[in-house]
Amino acid sequence: MQRAQPRYSSHSPRSELGDALAACRGAFVGVGLMSCMINVLYLTGSFFMLEIYDRVLPSRSIPTLVALVILAGGLYVGQGILELIRGRILVRIGTALDETLSGRVFETVVRLPLVAGGRGEGLQPLRDLDNVRSFLSGMGPSALFDLPWLPLYLAICFAFHTLIGVTALVGAVILVLLTILTEYLTRAPSREATALAIRRSDLAAASRRNAEVLVAMGMAGRLTRLWSDANLRYLAGNRRTSDVAGGLGAVAKVLRMTLQSAVLGVGAYLVIEQQATAGIIIAGSILSARALAPVDLAIGNWKSFVAARQSWQRLNNLLRTLPPRRDPTQLQPPTKRLLAENVSVVPPGEQKLVVHDVTFALEAGNGLGIIGPSGSGKSSLLRALVGVWQPARGHVRLDGAALEQWSSDQLGRHVGYLPQDVELFAGSVAENISRFDPDASSDAIIAAARQAGVHEMIVTMRDGYDTQIGENGGVLSAGQAQRIGLARALYGDPFLIVLDEPNSNLDTDGDDALTKAVRAARQRGAIVVVVAHRPIGIEGVDLLLVMKEGRMQAFGPKETVLGQVLQRGTPAPMKIVADGGVAKP
Repeated sequence: MQRAQPRYSSHSPRSELGDALAACRGAFVGVGLMSCMINVLYLTGSFFMLEIYDRVLPSRSIPTLVALVILAGGLYVGQGILELIRGRILVRIGTALDETLSGRVFETVVRLPLVAGGRGEGLQPLRDLDNVRSFLSGMGPSALFDLPWLPLYLAICFAFHTLIGVTALVGAVILVLLTILTEYLTRAPSREATALAIRRSDLAAASRRNAEVLVAMGMAGRLTRLWSDANLRYLAGNRRTSDVAGGLGAVAKVLRMTLQSAVLGVGAYLVIEQQATAGIIIAGSILSARALAPVDLAIGNWKSFVAARQSWQRLNNLLRTLPPRRDPTQLQPPTKRLLAENVSVVPPGEQKLVVHDVTFALEAGNGLGIIGPSGSGKSSLLRALVGVWQPARGHVRLDGAALEQWSSDQLGRHVGYLPQDVELFAGSVAENISRFDPDASSDAIIAAARQAGVHEMIVTMRDGYDTQIGENGGVLSAGQAQRIGLARALYGDPFLIVLDEPNSNLDTDGDDALTKAVRAARQRGAIVVVVAHRPIGIEGVDLLLVMKEGRMQAFGPKETVLGQVLQRGTPAPMKIVADGGVAKP
């Protein structure tokens, strides 16, 4: 099956999920036609028994029996082939939907923390997509395709005799009511169980990320109790859902068997009254059971249906909240200027400003150091400068173009960013330095490593640049990870390099390498912004910005601003002038 390509249109009334599913309409039509043929072939058993009892046994005709056996066998083989094909098509529909949306859903997983902060749902969107795919690939859709044929079976039961039809109809009504009751009783417990499952998974993931802290500080036992409590609540919620669905499923199964026996009893009465033949007894029993099989199957798969429906709704809401980003017109690489215009920042998911109306301009070759006490908004400002967080007010511009005019992939080629918490990915050292660029050249990778002063360290590793660093760079020390992160930031000679406390884990040699890297980047015309708590971190810059309580207190040449900081302790606000200097108040 070809991968379905959804069409995103501002005039489309459907959601992205709906568009992706609509792209598979041809496959669904095929499944519908097969379901029609399969349900017609389901009549084989009933009419075979009818002919055996009403034609073969009275006539004692062996040739007729052989012919019926051959015919029924051929029809059963055809039914089996159609069932196999229908199942394979449904699996491919689920796969096509996943292939179409997996990239989009993964994008939302990446973007969600930058929009909702810590209030996002982690990896739940990917699990939701798995739920939808699993349901589409299972038996649930088959039951839904077979349900519309229930009236046909009931009509044939009525054709046999009115009493047989009424008996089957009563059973069908009771089963449909059971289905509605299942939906009503499982909705709230299923929603609660899903929320508890998310809570349990998030707690386990957080504990795994912070395993060292938990063990070193004796917190493992406490977190284990918290997780066990969350797990017990999840199990209780899941048990309630399973008990309701399983109990009603058992009732439906017993009802089906009871109905089949009831039809046999009604048929026997009709035969005694000479209102029906013996063949109708067996055929009616088989047919009534077949008529209610889709309802029984639907009840049996109701739990997965409810889970898929909830996942579908969550995905729709998420994709609607984070619409797809269109690639803007590709701009020329920036080469001249970085401008922050009245930039104010609110962390994702929060309401309070942490950066207030920061304005400054940097020219190519400038190096800016940002200092200030903890919580003064330095890291938040850096996230706005590289486009990670959108400013609540104001703009960040490169060569006059606001960052919103760039796609993240386009902008990323011109930006090097080293956050406080260096995150490396499972893969080789070379792959991490090259940002997993499949077209990266060895020369460019080694050049970035040399600029960061980490080449000699890398070649002493067991496999050099091909050393596998493990998940989160687990085989590296904090200092090694930070220096490789610096090389990643310098890869490709980006125009804007933003480093957040890049020397927090470095030794003296690492500090010297950092200063040389900053100066080398400035010499080639890059703009470098560095947040540092130690003076050694700002040795390679020429400008300094002081922040306090989210506001810019001073900006200008490093020596001038440092002189005021040392003289006053807490610098008074300074006025920014056009040439990038400062005017004393």
